[in-house]
Amino acid sequence: MIDNSSAFGSGREALQLDVAALRADTPGCRQVIHFNNAGCGLLASPVTDAMIGHLNFEARVGGYEASAARAAEVREFYTEIAALINTTPDNIAFAGSATHAYANALSSIPFETDDVIVTTRDDFISNQIAFLSLRKRFGVRIVHAPNTPEGGVDVEAMAALMRTHRPRLVSATHVPTNSGLVSPVAEIGRHCRELDLLYLVDACQSVGQFVIDVEEIGCDFLTATCRKFLRGPRGSGFLYVSDRVLRAGYEPLFIDMHGARWTEPGGYEPVGTAARFEEWEFPYATVLGSAAATRYARKVGIEAIEQRTPALAARLRDRLAPVPGVRVLDRGPRLAALVTFGVAGWQPQPFKAAMDARGINSALSFREFAQFDFGDKDVDWCLRLSPHYYNTEEEVDHVADAVADLAGRVRR
Repeated sequence: MIDNSSAFGSGREALQLDVAALRADTPGCRQVIHFNNAGCGLLASPVTDAMIGHLNFEARVGGYEASAARAAEVREFYTEIAALINTTPDNIAFAGSATHAYANALSSIPFETDDVIVTTRDDFISNQIAFLSLRKRFGVRIVHAPNTPEGGVDVEAMAALMRTHRPRLVSATHVPTNSGLVSPVAEIGRHCRELDLLYLVDACQSVGQFVIDVEEIGCDFLTATCRKFLRGPRGSGFLYVSDRVLRAGYEPLFIDMHGARWTEPGGYEPVGTAARFEEWEFPYATVLGSAAATRYARKVGIEAIEQRTPALAARLRDRLAPVPGVRVLDRGPRLAALVTFGVAGWQPQPFKAAMDARGINSALSFREFAQFDFGDKDVDWCLRLSPHYYNTEEEVDHVADAVADLAGRVRR
């Protein structure tokens, strides 16, 4: 997919993608301008082929028999994800969603009254609700690190909170779903390692968009979905579990026959790998589709994707910033391919409907999704546009023109 003969630049090479070939692999490109990759990326043909092929195989031979026959291909999910984030297959657990993976990770931590969770103000809504649920049930305390004036967590202030509170858990979201911010998860991780603190990272919006190295980040758990920038199927995600967590015996609260062995009437033994965080039942077609999506992303080249995808978003922000009535909301020293903005004079659903009518896929975000971030910005809603590497510069300009036209209708 990458034409290395057209690479240019110095230092870290800028890699040229064959966008036309990538779009030919993506049937949805012929139907819509898909700027909702932070919701679901468009599936590439090899992904749907893998899933449909397995479903047809199940229909012919039976579900159990099909999974047994495809055991080697199923294992490729773990191999591909491990290669994607620089770990081993034994450190990867399949999950039905990133939220499922996150909940399983949290459930393995033996929280007690007055335990502290140190986190940021730029987190995913479900993570924050999970923390509040832990507070309600166990009496844990939630401490939010402050942000810098330019946006994003103040890492030194967060480190000071770690030293003061000695938290049971430190948590950060790499790229929050409601803005383009990229959080410095590796810097946070260095402090966690120095203080020997448990560290959980939500990488939902960064896996498939950026190079992810769990060794560099220094996390104990990392969760992600496959449906977003990795362009996998819905109902799929994964959990990374570090060796030190496995050696320490962490296990999910409701471990089952896949994650443990019933060794005697009154006892069980968890398996030695991250499989202890899985359940026995798997959507095997989805697992194979996720493996195909990861293989596809790695073939395209994550380094090249990391260069192109945020650059398309930066072009879109530059086009939207001077439009009267449009307020671009993204803040921070580094921004991802999530572009969020408000439009004066419009209500959220009608504005999105107007974008839908133009064949442009987008997503809405509301204050309840980001109480701290949207409170700081004093906004109640925004539209989120999230291009990916298979989108074109022409599409970016067309989308910006559409927003400008709709914003101008209020003035006219």
